[in-house]
Amino acid sequence: MAHAYRLLRPLLLALPAEAAHRVTLQALRLGLVRSRLVADDPVLAGRVWGLDFSNPVGLAAGFDKNAEAVDALLGLGFGFVEVGTITPRPQPGNPKPRVFRLAEDRAVINRLGFNSQGLPSAVRRLERRGGRARAGVVGANVGTNWDSADAAADYAAGVGALGPVADYLVMNVSSPNTPGLRDLQTRPRLMELIERAKSARASAAKGGRGEPEGGGPPLLLKIAPDLSEDELRDVAEVVFVTGIDGLVVTNTTVSRPDGLEGRFRNQAGGLSGAPLFARSTEVLRQTYRLTGGRIPLIGVGGVSSGRDAYAKIRAGASLVQLYTALVYEGPGLVGRIKAELAELLRGDGFAHVADAVGADA
Repeated sequence: MAHAYRLLRPLLLALPAEAAHRVTLQALRLGLVRSRLVADDPVLAGRVWGLDFSNPVGLAAGFDKNAEAVDALLGLGFGFVEVGTITPRPQPGNPKPRVFRLAEDRAVINRLGFNSQGLPSAVRRLERRGGRARAGVVGANVGTNWDSADAAADYAAGVGALGPVADYLVMNVSSPNTPGLRDLQTRPRLMELIERAKSARASAAKGGRGEPEGGGPPLLLKIAPDLSEDELRDVAEVVFVTGIDGLVVTNTTVSRPDGLEGRFRNQAGGLSGAPLFARSTEVLRQTYRLTGGRIPLIGVGGVSSGRDAYAKIRAGASLVQLYTALVYEGPGLVGRIKAELAELLRGDGFAHVADAVGADA
C-alpha cells in the first residue's frame, strides 16, 4: 500500500484538492486502497462510553461525508471513523473552488459549507453495513441546512435518524462555513439544541452498544478553536447542566497564524493541519481542566505523528482524530502513528492509553 501511494501521490496532488479527494474516496469504495492490517498493540486499547476501541486513532468528520466508504476506512487501521457532516436535506454546499492546499504549511483551507447528500442516503448506507451491530466504531456528525428556519429541529432530526445506526453522535456547531452556525455555541442556544437532541435520541433508541442512561448512543458537541476562555467556561457549564456525553475539540479555525507560506493562505474558510495543532491542543487542555476530566474528549487538529497524538492525550483527550495529514502522508500514516504512540506510552511507563489522559493538564 505504501509503495502504491508513493506512485499515486504526485498524480493526486496534481489534481484540484476536491477532485483528488473524490478520486481517493472512489478508490476506497472499489477496494483499490487496502492495508495489510496487524493486530493493534494492547497498550493502545481502551473503553470509552462503553465502546471498545482497539486503538485511539480515528478519522475526523469531513473525509467520508456521506458514509460511502466506512469499512474500507476502518480497514486502514483506524480505531474509529466519524462520517459527516450530514444535513437533514441534501445541499450542494458553497460554490467551487472551495478546498485549497497549503503544501508548504502542511495545511488545508476549506469552505465546503456542509455539502451533503442528506440523511436518507447516509442512514441507508449505515443500515446496509449492519449499523451498530457491525464491528468497528462509527460515529455520525450532524449539522443544519443553511436555509433552515429551525436549527434545533435539524439537529434533532439528524440525531433521531442516525441514532439507531451509529455508535456515537456529534453535533457540529462550529464549522466556520455555514453563516450563523458558530452563534449556536452560546449558552442559551446550546441548551436548547442539546435538550431537543437528547429527546430525539431517546425517542429513537433501539438498544445497542455504548448506551448512556436514557437510551441511544453517546451525544457529543464539536466546538471551535476560536472560543475565548469565558466562552469555553460557558460550554463546560452547559456540559454539566445538560449531561452531554463528550466534546470534540476542535474544528477548523478562522484565524491565520503568523508565518503561513502557502499561496492560498488568505482564502476564506477553515484552516486545518499543522498550523492548527498548538491552538487546538491548548483549547483541549483548557477544556479538560474546565470539565475536570469528567467527560471524554476527542482531540483533533494538526495531528500528523504519534508524538502529536500523545500530546493530545496528555492534554486530556481520550481519543484523537486526524484528516489533513493524510492528504500529504497517505494511508500508511495511520500505522506509523500507532507504532510511535505505543512506544511513547510504554516509554513513560503507561500500561494503557487511559492512564496517560490528562497527564499534562
